Amino acid sequence: MQSHKILVILVTVLMLTPALGQDEASRMDDLIRSINTIWVLLAAFLVFFMQAGFGMVEAGLTRAKNAANILMKNVLDFCIASVGFWVLGFALMFGAGNALFGTSGFFLSGFSSEFAGIPLPAFWFFQAVFCGTAATIVSGAIAERMKFPVYLAYSLIISAFVYPIIGHWIWGGGWLAELGFLDFAGSTVVHGVGGLAGLAGTIVLGPRIGKFNRDGSPNMILGHNIPIAALGVFILWFGWFGFNPGSTLSGMEANLISKVAVNTNIAAAIGAITSMTLVWFRYKKPDLGMTMNGALGGLVAVTAPCAFVSIEAAALIGIISGFITVFGVRLLDSRGIDDPVGAVPVHGMNGIWGTLSIGLLHETEGLLFGGGLGQLGVQVVGVLSVSAFVLVSMFAFFKLLDKLVGLRVSREEEIRGLDIGEHGMESYSGFQIFVAE
Repeated sequence: MQSHKILVILVTVLMLTPALGQDEASRMDDLIRSINTIWVLLAAFLVFFMQAGFGMVEAGLTRAKNAANILMKNVLDFCIASVGFWVLGFALMFGAGNALFGTSGFFLSGFSSEFAGIPLPAFWFFQAVFCGTAATIVSGAIAERMKFPVYLAYSLIISAFVYPIIGHWIWGGGWLAELGFLDFAGSTVVHGVGGLAGLAGTIVLGPRIGKFNRDGSPNMILGHNIPIAALGVFILWFGWFGFNPGSTLSGMEANLISKVAVNTNIAAAIGAITSMTLVWFRYKKPDLGMTMNGALGGLVAVTAPCAFVSIEAAALIGIISGFITVFGVRLLDSRGIDDPVGAVPVHGMNGIWGTLSIGLLHETEGLLFGGGLGQLGVQVVGVLSVSAFVLVSMFAFFKLLDKLVGLRVSREEEIRGLDIGEHGMESYSGFQIFVAE
């Protein structure tokens, strides 16, 4: 409410302040620019707050002996993403170049003072928090067993190179943009990249000690603080109202912002209900963890199509995302892949589904609305290309680091906990959290 009052006061002052030498049209342009800038920055602040949400979810769904390590990774993800995206990433993503990547604008040099109708620094910051989100998704998938210095190297690679290159293809005027590929707020650009990079990392790392029995059957390794994880989900849900509506880049787009916000919320709510119902039916109990991941899966899936589909279509997207979240976890378990927080189904699989759903459910171009196969074909090409690039590049990177320095902490350190082994501290000082395995 306070921020709303400040915005109203600012707009009123701008409207009433005389501008010497400016005509009415020029004053109106300045007003619109100011409103758009404030809107984009407020949205960026919400997306930044999602880092706290990721930290809470991942810490809560893993064990107490690794909580500080998880939170440290989330903190450094954003720090490294900020620097890497400033030095290299933004230029690769939005700089003038070719269809594959930008080749100019490093350190934000050479760009005009405005970008997409708002000041360059505001646009850069909005894009930087998206970059940080893509990077931090992986910390959950590789939780409780990766060396901290190796993780920092990964964070730099995805922030400065992998994410910006994909972003250039889709949002920076690259070859997929020229084909007409659509991803409004990042089901593929952000969540697909993060989820697929997490899949590559967890495959190379291998499962945690005790996750699978000799016959391949999985064991439950419970998180230590479900209330913190639940708080994290609500923070992420809240932040998503900056993530998706903020991608309009215009505070003047009242109808579009409203549509995007409603679609975002509906998909999340129905994704949670669907996941809860499936688990309740299968295991006779409504599991909170799976329900929370169902909400996040719905949010991820609707991120790409939220501006292009009706509320009924958003509901359908949420239903299917609930199925993907539940059965995606079972699929990984059946393949011996250990993803402690469900990052791959939530972000990777649902990111793919949400992107493909545009080709089916777009209000004018979707196959189910008389648009033919054209848009769906473009979406399929984009998803396959991005998936191949991310999986191959990140798998090769993790394999190389594994050969050079090793990705994984020692058995003794994993059993004792990465908080002590990697950081020399405990998340809950004074409590006995060590359990032999």
